[in-house]
Amino acid sequence: QVQLAESGGGLVQAGGSLRLSCAGSGRTFSNDVMGWFRQAPGKEREFVAIHRWRSQLYADSVKGRFTISRDSAKNTVYLQMNSLQSEDTAVYYCAASRSVQWPPRERDYNYWGQGTQVTVSS
Repeated sequence: QVQLAESGGGLVQAGGSLRLSCAGSGRTFSNDVMGWFRQAPGKEREFVAIHRWRSQLYADSVKGRFTISRDSAKNTVYLQMNSLQSEDTAVYYCAASRSVQWPPRERDYNYWGQGTQVTVSS
């Protein structure tokens, strides 16, 4: 069974940092786009960051604060989040796509994790 499992969420004060991890299992994701989306209460899910091979892409709202990285040997993608703001409060989802398009359309993500809550207190 193919799965993505997020970890690392929690409660942090504004200005603080968190590191999210997403471990894939059931197949190798080395050639997939892997990345992060988030959904805040009452809002639609939005793109955060993605990674494939040597390329990364970030939402404007997180550029300079978040860094996506990957350990293909561990089938894991990370999201280092610094200078967190209350607007970053959301459930963060890991996703993987086999699409050759860059960036993939959201509907082209084949696998999704269950999500991890990030809460930033001001």
